[in-house]
Amino acid sequence: MKNNLSDRIIPLSSIDHIFTGTGSYPIEFIFAYQEKLDVKSLRSSLFEIIKHFPPVSSKLVKLTDKEYGFELSSEGLEFEVQESSIRFKENDAKYDYINPVSTVEGDPLTKIKITHTPGGSVLGVSISHAIADGFSYFHFLSSWAKLYQEKSFFPPIHQRSLLVSNQDEFQKIPVMPQDVLRDAGLFIKDKRKVIKKEDLKWESRIFHFVELKELLAQEQKNTDTRLSFNDIITAQLSKEYLSKWQAGGEENTCYISCPVDFRRILDGFPKTYFGNAVSLATTALSVEELNSVSLSDLALKIRTNVKKVDRERINTNLSCLTVLRNQQSVNIFENIHVMHPDSGLLVTNLSRLPVPEIEFNAGSPSDYSILTQTVRGAVILPHPDGFEVRLCCPID
Repeated sequence: MKNNLSDRIIPLSSIDHIFTGTGSYPIEFIFAYQEKLDVKSLRSSLFEIIKHFPPVSSKLVKLTDKEYGFELSSEGLEFEVQESSIRFKENDAKYDYINPVSTVEGDPLTKIKITHTPGGSVLGVSISHAIADGFSYFHFLSSWAKLYQEKSFFPPIHQRSLLVSNQDEFQKIPVMPQDVLRDAGLFIKDKRKVIKKEDLKWESRIFHFVELKELLAQEQKNTDTRLSFNDIITAQLSKEYLSKWQAGGEENTCYISCPVDFRRILDGFPKTYFGNAVSLATTALSVEELNSVSLSDLALKIRTNVKKVDRERINTNLSCLTVLRNQQSVNIFENIHVMHPDSGLLVTNLSRLPVPEIEFNAGSPSDYSILTQTVRGAVILPHPDGFEVRLCCPID
């Protein structure tokens, strides 16, 4: 690392700030291998790949009351190796394979754990969501694996300056919670709490291609707008789970939040941008409407809001968050929720994960699990016969 402090600091974008402070959740996956991972080679290749992905080895530092930065540091990444006498398939306590990070000042923002088992090894990776969204998380892991195998990889782009609003960041009109919901799809509520894993349960759903194609064809008859598998899955999950989770929220309203990766939307925006390049498409509807609306109409509402994420919407999002931060300091982000904490569902589409690429000369992962603790959050993952949805549910 360089000695000049300014050369070791990377400012956060306004979107990155959403995932800072108490109660912010990291992105966490575990990958099981049927062969033993070579720890020495993993460690040396990790130090090499960090040269290309420096934020992965960093700590959160407050630059001013209005801004955080990533301070690049050898202490910003922890690497641990442990032994277990239990095979991966036989261990229901999957959290044993991971060390969660906390995105607070001074703590390491990445923790990597290798667990050797009688049946091979397990790789557990926890990375602060302030550093990376889902795309960037897997960009780092697949690049690490490729470097390990002496293969080429796409270099990341780290220019947080690409996510600067061109609107007035110092407007005097106070930003209110309803403004944040309208302009950024986010919720200002009570301060976030750290959720204990004992208070959560995971549910798994498989949506088979055959069933989805039939359902999509049936629902597509009711609209001229082209719907996707993701729209139908999100609508189905909303009707099933939101009714159950809704707890008399504000004005009897429910919210469906869908992160939209805008790397593929914005012309000229680098496809390998490393950081958070997401905007929330949030759909609001009354409990009565949720229960009565047809699946196709709900899917259409979701699709319509997703399509609204364009350059203007992204700029409005950035402007809103920047003004909010300038008016109230970085501490306000501990009151920001990506889904409504009582009456919301967050559905993230990660159905194109490059899991087979996370290969360290021990074969591709034979199994993997997501452990990201997004209460009332659902993640759409790839499955050989369609899609697997993993839901992080509150215990009643």
